[in-house]
Amino acid sequence: MKKAVVLGAGGFIGSHLVKRLRSEGYWVTGVDLVKPIYSQTEANEFIIGDLRDVNVVESSISKSTDEVYQLAADMGGAGYIFTGANDAHVMHNSALINLHVAHRCAIAKVGKLFYSSSACVYPEHNQLDPENPRCNEDSVYPAAPDSEYGWEKLFSERLYFSFKRNHGLNTKVARFHNIYGPEGAWDNGKEKAPAAICRKVAKSAPNGTVEIWGDGKQTRSFLYIEDCIDAVRALMQSDFSGPVNIGSEEMVSINDFTQMVAKISGKQVNVVNIEGPTGVRGRSSDNRLISSKLDWAPKYDLTTGITITYKWIEEQLNAQ
Repeated sequence: MKKAVVLGAGGFIGSHLVKRLRSEGYWVTGVDLVKPIYSQTEANEFIIGDLRDVNVVESSISKSTDEVYQLAADMGGAGYIFTGANDAHVMHNSALINLHVAHRCAIAKVGKLFYSSSACVYPEHNQLDPENPRCNEDSVYPAAPDSEYGWEKLFSERLYFSFKRNHGLNTKVARFHNIYGPEGAWDNGKEKAPAAICRKVAKSAPNGTVEIWGDGKQTRSFLYIEDCIDAVRALMQSDFSGPVNIGSEEMVSINDFTQMVAKISGKQVNVVNIEGPTGVRGRSSDNRLISSKLDWAPKYDLTTGITITYKWIEEQLNAQ
């Protein structure tokens, strides 16, 4: 039985990854500050610990570990990342975790390590046109991310690949593009746009108003959680190291996305655009590399994935 360690297993993507690995027959150790909020963890063992503490990292990753999935990070949606109020925490906490993890994995000689980077590493100047963002993997340099979160992610990519070159650590890196789905944050201040908009629509009255930060013409693509996990597993089972985008190419403006959610809800809503942090003007995954290297493409279109997600968030609201 292969042994996997999922760091950040209490989070949205981490908890779904634990489920997938268990279904594939892995013995899974989950590590995080807290267990998943919305479901029971399926990890064989779960260590409650702070990965900023080197002792927690060392006790979590043993020499018998086959695969490590490093998803732990200090992160959140636009309201958390782009205000600037959390920059020091984001940089310090995430960098400290990755420094400990890279060193420990090299010492323990783990079989493979997966690191979850982000589309936030891409230069802001390539994402000023909402209709034509440039996010192909080799466009990341010259570096100019739009947030400290993006800078830390780019640093940690380089950290892990340095350990690959110097210590033989079998590193795989993927840049996630706006992953969404059931059991993700939706009302704690760290939720991302899909969940936040689903919540706003679900709470609105028929013919009510929904407030959207910015002019709503900013564009994004969103990837359903099951597609994300499929891509992560495909990367780990391949000979390719990355970095590679894991995302959707189905780009939509935030105003249009809000109307999509309203249609799913059966309501009509009026969008009111207000001042607020928005990030780059346009962002969508460029999937040419992942298609050629891993023969992967999303299975869920946006309407299907958001319908599932909206119903789950509506259930959470009704249960309050």
